[in-house]
Amino acid sequence: MPDVTLEVDDWTFEATLLPDEAPESVERFLDLLPLETTVKHVRWSGYAVFVEEFGEDVADMTDLPRENHRVYPSRGDVLLYPGYENVPEILIACGSTAFRSPAGELAGNHVAIIEDAREELAALEVDVLENGSTGITIREA
Repeated sequence: MPDVTLEVDDWTFEATLLPDEAPESVERFLDLLPLETTVKHVRWSGYAVFVEEFGEDVADMTDLPRENHRVYPSRGDVLLYPGYENVPEILIACGSTAFRSPAGELAGNHVAIIEDAREELAALEVDVLENGSTGITIREA
């Protein structure tokens, strides 16, 4: 049973949260939901998309510890980056990814995983790369 759904255009992705591996980060991730915003293609990281607009009411997240953090997430990994050295964001790995910014390598807290959607994630990444940002809704399942 999925914990979270991510809806982007005609795609719906189901994700399982990882509360045992990143308890504080999963809790803060859930505090962001439901989230209706835009998803963009990463500029520095490879095959991934990201969300950086959480709304005005979101509190500073830099107090989150590094939990289950990844610099090189695998396809389907969902990372919450609290904004230690760059802006806060949610990164969704769609293929080979090295989480980077102009500040260098970043490590995001691995909060969820999308399984069984490898081809769809690859198609999402290409679509956002070719057509630009698009709407995304993330909510509890």
